Amino acid sequence: MKLVRLTVLTEFSRKHADVCNPLKAWITEVREAQWQTSEDIRKRFVHASFLAENCVIFNLKGKKYRLDVKISYKNQTVLVMRIGTHAEYSKWKF
Repeated sequence: MKLVRLTVLTEFSRKHADVCNPLKAWITEVREAQWQTSEDIRKRFVHASFLAENCVIFNLKGKKYRLDVKISYKNQTVLVMRIGTHAEYSKWKF
């Protein structure tokens, strides 16, 4: 998969150093993935939440951080929308 808007993750990890390693692991895994459906994601990320229009919420570092992405299976692209703490996530509008 191709990742778009990685700068969002880079900027966030500068403020929250404890998420650096989980983010690096997630990025590596996504780049190697070839997801065709949400079920492909669920096989590896059992706690991911699937929303309308191919939006997926990933939990990082347990449930301390949430990562919101939009996936184009056809184009093999993952667009990073936003990342935040659990408290910030509870205020997000979908």
